[in-house]
Amino acid sequence: MNSVACTELSRYLAVPSPKPNSTNSNASSIISHGLRCPTSGFSGGVLSMSTSKRNQNTVVAGAGGQGLTYRDAGVDIDAGSELVRRIAKMAPGIGGFGGLFPLGDSYLVGGTDGVGTKLMLAFETGIHHTIGIDLVAMSVNDIVTSGAKPLFFLDYFATGRLDVDVAEKVIKGIVDGCKQSDCVLLGGETAEMPGLYKEGEYDLSGSAVGIVKKDSVINGKNIVAGDILIGLPSSGVHSNGFSLVRSVLAQSGLSLKDKLPGVDITIAEALMSPTVIYVKQVLDLVSKGGVKGMAHITGGGFTDNIPRVFPEGLGALIYKDSWEVPPVFKWLQEAGKIEDSEMRRTFNMGIGMVLVVSPEAANRILENRDDTEKAYRIGEVISGKGVTHA
Repeated sequence: MNSVACTELSRYLAVPSPKPNSTNSNASSIISHGLRCPTSGFSGGVLSMSTSKRNQNTVVAGAGGQGLTYRDAGVDIDAGSELVRRIAKMAPGIGGFGGLFPLGDSYLVGGTDGVGTKLMLAFETGIHHTIGIDLVAMSVNDIVTSGAKPLFFLDYFATGRLDVDVAEKVIKGIVDGCKQSDCVLLGGETAEMPGLYKEGEYDLSGSAVGIVKKDSVINGKNIVAGDILIGLPSSGVHSNGFSLVRSVLAQSGLSLKDKLPGVDITIAEALMSPTVIYVKQVLDLVSKGGVKGMAHITGGGFTDNIPRVFPEGLGALIYKDSWEVPPVFKWLQEAGKIEDSEMRRTFNMGIGMVLVVSPEAANRILENRDDTEKAYRIGEVISGKGVTHA
């Protein structure tokens, strides 16, 4: 896996209208070309730009000594930011969570991603049946932030020598992920490339395409100060930050077979818990009105992802202790002596999707939740910029 950059690097290029042979000489398209990072999510959008500003060459001191950072773990944010800057010169329109392609009165919304260095834990633990769910989740959770319903998914599975039993487990997970997001596994590619991968290892990537009416696109333009941030809980680390996770594991001296401190599950079970697929839950909330913007909390955590959906001049105030932080994050922070700010810009901290909604919609959402579908009022929109915690 290449861990030189972890900013969200997918980009979208506005291309000229088709030439005279086209049936629609006024048509235009937005074509996506993604660069995959080991611990970051897919990004892209219609003529907008977003870059990550995490880990600006800082080494954060933790309690009792120097704490681990993402940069220490081998993820060079500055290199990623520099590549985004260069791409921006060639393609002025980049950013967002999904790329929009005009189709009549609708948009097709596309997203592509992988599962990063979480794959390395799959190799070590032998847990392959959930990694396919992660793969689907990373793309469909991105495109649903536009209000798009996923239509189909395509996967790419590459390995040095094909182990049919392992591949079957991985693809079964992909099928399960498609079922959870109510989309079709339309096809994919299995590539056997001797010499490129170590024995027993493989790589995964995938792409999802969805659809949304043009007049129903959720883009954050109507967000105002006083709107409410609703957080939907994660299942744990999901599929981001695993380069830092692996560094913490190495430093702690614990095995993946050891129990997670204070919890009756192993560290492997906690870390390999599949990414939550929010599609059905989110689309149900969108259908009831009042949802103005959404952020899939992947690489960059709250710090980088929430501001991406705000108009200029607005920021987020996050209420401390307003949701349950899963034990795995508490263990990671203590074992790695990781600073709070580093945790927030690397991990989802127990919230995998943030909805920006009107106060009225917030009350309705929270009044109608139960233990099977929890939601938290985690903050509000304020004048300013960035994300603050109080």
